[in-house]
Amino acid sequence: MNKPLKGIRILDLTHMLSGPFCTMTLADLGADLVKVEPLRGEGTRKLLANDPSNSLAGMGAYFITLNRNKRSIAIDLKNAEGLAVFYDLVKTADVVINNFAAGVPAKLKIDYAHLANVNPRIITCSITGFGEDGPGANRPAFDQVAQAYGGGMSITGTDASQPMRAGIPIGDLGGGMFGIMGVLSAIIERGTSGIGQHVDISMLDVQISLLNYMATMHFLSGQNPHPIGNSHFVHVPYNSYPTADGHIVICVLTDNFWHNLKGLVNCPVLNKSEYDTQPGRLADKAFIDQTLADIFRLDSTKNWLAKLNAARIPVAPVNNFEQALNDPQVQHRNMVVELKHPSGKSTKGPGNPIKLSRSNEESFSPAPLLGQNTDELMAELSNYSTADTTRLRAAGIIA
Repeated sequence: MNKPLKGIRILDLTHMLSGPFCTMTLADLGADLVKVEPLRGEGTRKLLANDPSNSLAGMGAYFITLNRNKRSIAIDLKNAEGLAVFYDLVKTADVVINNFAAGVPAKLKIDYAHLANVNPRIITCSITGFGEDGPGANRPAFDQVAQAYGGGMSITGTDASQPMRAGIPIGDLGGGMFGIMGVLSAIIERGTSGIGQHVDISMLDVQISLLNYMATMHFLSGQNPHPIGNSHFVHVPYNSYPTADGHIVICVLTDNFWHNLKGLVNCPVLNKSEYDTQPGRLADKAFIDQTLADIFRLDSTKNWLAKLNAARIPVAPVNNFEQALNDPQVQHRNMVVELKHPSGKSTKGPGNPIKLSRSNEESFSPAPLLGQNTDELMAELSNYSTADTTRLRAAGIIA
């Protein structure tokens, strides 16, 4: 296997989206991902599983996508013998990741304090809504809760009276992405210290970090920004516009782009000298946007893309999923890949966006059936015989 995380074993206790997205990406990069599930399976197994439009052989879209390149073992962690099996797996592992509510890992005795006694080199990572300390740590959280608390919802949409969440679940996915960075940072640090540590990822922390320069602008001005749709608070024109058969966006960030655009559309009312610099365009933003909207409606998206690209003006179509996933650049970058089911059936899903020049293998094994790899993983533990595995299964401790 020619992948960068080959040789790193990660125990995956995650469910739903933020945690599984984190571990999916680490698995794509070559980590040996062992999905440790309760005996009835992780909750996402059942999500969409019976929806004929969004499932494959009894496995829903969530699970097919988020659990590729993983192996599954089912263990009852609330049973003392089951916990002992898990601890034996921890002895062989580098990282343990969960996205349980704050306090749950400690109750289950699978938090860093317990696992470091089993394996001093272990790295643990918890992805929670609000972090593991502080006055709000125990509040329940899901994607939209994180988006709302984090401020981003207040600037999304067109009207401050109707706050809008991001169409992509950035609360969950952001937590997963920063979980990846935290785990990889801890692995690198362990190369120097020789010992593990805990990574505490808060979805709210992530949303606050993504406010970035806009948060600094708030502290400088004392003002709360408001939603402005697809336009920009500085650059004009910078917006989405209807065409004869769809929509495009243009992003005029420099005066040179404006001069190119003005020459292309050849509209006399846009030839005002005050429009030649950004402050003048910003002062008459509504008029410029409406004028361009009227112009862009006169031709097709395809024709406008050709004209605007030829004039070196930043432009894009507003693609639907079908258009985006069939874009030649997306296809060229292997960002649409085959996702198989253990039955041999297959569908397609997004690929891995991390492209490396040398350790660059991209392969995707099927999301596992519940406990599909229990026997082989138990066999990898030297202190369990086949008879031990049979007894534990019969006792309902593993499945």
